[in-house]
Amino acid sequence: MLTLASEVEVLARFGRALADPIRCRLLLALREAPAHPSDLADRLGISRTRLSNHLACLRDCGLVVAVPIGRRTRYELADPRLGHALDDLRTAVVAVEADRSCADAEEKDCC
Repeated sequence: MLTLASEVEVLARFGRALADPIRCRLLLALREAPAHPSDLADRLGISRTRLSNHLACLRDCGLVVAVPIGRRTRYELADPRLGHALDDLRTAVVAVEADRSCADAEEKDCC
């Protein structure tokens, strides 16, 4: 059973992973299907070195796993529920963005 402190740490780790647009794109790509790093680099239009750094971060956060297949490695979400969580989060954020209740949001840059 997770304690409140460990629940907060898990959410903070997830937040750090989502704080970078490339990692968000990686998670969304892996939500669709597992993939090899070379395919992910091509799909995202980034260098393999840069991709490797982001995959390492996502592995360290416990969000993706590396699965050795012969001489290659395939990456996938660590748990299928992460794909559902990403969908739910994306849907919620889009809904909130469309329904800004703060009239001064753009002026204050707060919402």
